[in-house]
Amino acid sequence: MVNPRAWLAEAIATYALVFFGPLSVILSAAWYGDGLSTEAIIFISLGHGGIIVFMVYAFGHISGAHINPAVTIPMMITKQIDVKNGIGYILFQIMGAIIATLTLQALFPEIGKKVFWGAHGGPSELIGNSMMSGLVVEIILTFFLVVVIYMVAVHTKAPKQIYGGAIGGMVFLLHLVGVPLTGASMNPARSFSPAVVSGDAGLWEVQWLYWVGPIIGGIIGGVVMNYLYVKPAEKEA
Repeated sequence: MVNPRAWLAEAIATYALVFFGPLSVILSAAWYGDGLSTEAIIFISLGHGGIIVFMVYAFGHISGAHINPAVTIPMMITKQIDVKNGIGYILFQIMGAIIATLTLQALFPEIGKKVFWGAHGGPSELIGNSMMSGLVVEIILTFFLVVVIYMVAVHTKAPKQIYGGAIGGMVFLLHLVGVPLTGASMNPARSFSPAVVSGDAGLWEVQWLYWVGPIIGGIIGGVVMNYLYVKPAEKEA
């Protein structure tokens, strides 16, 4: 059964992520400079992890709070959500993300442009600017993000009180280690919207990385957790 209210919840939650997450990038650039200092990385990680905590608790009981096509796709594959609603989720996630970036563009036309409103610009020098290394990093980061989501939010025996904190905490950790490497996307909608709004050719050249890596990592994590742990637990219940 199609559930438009859940689609809207996904749009709102993704708007929040793509507003507050990149806002932390913009403010970090204003306060700490363009480089990735320790303070900047922690600030950006808190911005992304913190908003995920609140959105998961706010909308988890409405839509599951996927907030990410790389989460919705494995949920469809493992039949945690039907295809029609899954497609609706993804479209509304992208819509919410684009509107969020447009809001940031309107509010911060100058300082925001310096960081392309929180865009992900490809692999860093730490991994030799290698697209293949960046792809592997995004696969691994998203794999563990989806592992946590399945094990705390989907698994029937998981204590549901803590799932928002666990997922947000994982996003915080993954940003701490991932921001200096690839920007830590793990979310095609989060990377796509700044590229669309800015229109920068360089961002489009690396855009495939932030779709292919997270989707592959998400599918592997979702399928493995679903068939090794989630399904056996459902049979035992």
